Amino acid sequence: MTEAQTTDQHAGKQQNGDAMAESSTADDVFDSTYIQKKGKPPMVFVWRNIILMCLLHLGALYGLVLVPSASPLTLAWSGVCYFLSALGVTAGAHRLWSHKTYKASFPLRVFLALSNSMAFQNDIFEWARDHRVHHKYSETDADPHNATRGFFFSHIGWLLVRKHPDVIEKGKKLELSDLKADSVVMFQRQHYKLSVVLLCFLVPMLVPWYFWGESLVVGYFVPGLLRYALVLNATWLVNSAAHMWGNRPYDKTINPRENIFVALSAIGEGFHNYHHTFPFDYATSEFGCKLNLTTAFIDLMCFLGLATDCKSVSKEMITARVKRTGDSSYKSG
Repeated sequence: MTEAQTTDQHAGKQQNGDAMAESSTADDVFDSTYIQKKGKPPMVFVWRNIILMCLLHLGALYGLVLVPSASPLTLAWSGVCYFLSALGVTAGAHRLWSHKTYKASFPLRVFLALSNSMAFQNDIFEWARDHRVHHKYSETDADPHNATRGFFFSHIGWLLVRKHPDVIEKGKKLELSDLKADSVVMFQRQHYKLSVVLLCFLVPMLVPWYFWGESLVVGYFVPGLLRYALVLNATWLVNSAAHMWGNRPYDKTINPRENIFVALSAIGEGFHNYHHTFPFDYATSEFGCKLNLTTAFIDLMCFLGLATDCKSVSKEMITARVKRTGDSSYKSG
């Protein structure tokens, strides 16, 4: 982290590396001292999750069948719900709360928490804790969605079984005082179930019914279940596909890859080799807003004065890292 350079994206002011290190978290830095225990614990299926995921995807398939009967406004609303849900994960739980790559005002934090509830991927506190564990123990037994266990496990399987004991153990040892001190994070955690019912299911369904007379069935299955399932799978592809397929221009010694398809579906989260190499960069990419709607959103929030202190990596640091550990596939721009 001491190599990093903090840049105020819109005031043009630079702070030194020490200031950046003080405002960042050490919980997302890979721990090379971790040693996996011999033997594997028995896999315990979580049948409730298995049944719910099956029902969700069956409902999403039915929603796909209903798409031709949905009005253009309903389809547009589904796109809006997709984007808002994704932002709650990418700009919120991931870049803001997991990695602290920028600072957000209270109104922006409230907006991102509401969007995060619409995404329904566990509350912010739990999401950020597990993600920090993922970075600190990536591709080991302590990684919640260890990609070395295969595509299915890292995509959805990890949610269908009990966590490996090391995931639980390492998660309890993280220093999470920043999350506990955030009133928005803890309020969402306290009222998470109600917020999910309202924002993930009722709002997407009722808005098209109330405002332009869409049927409740279409409202529930298209902007509701189909949109929800698509956002889930777009996020899961970051854990699976972006850890398996693509090039590694920044660090060939780690699994995460640069995957354009994932960047498109997860609104900018597919530059994964860069992200795991420089987890403190707010853009998760050196290419700014290119194929990265989340970065464009954060830049807009900075322009409006709702976000500040975006951390980024200097060009010199990137070049040095590419020469030292890259796979020779690097292309600038």
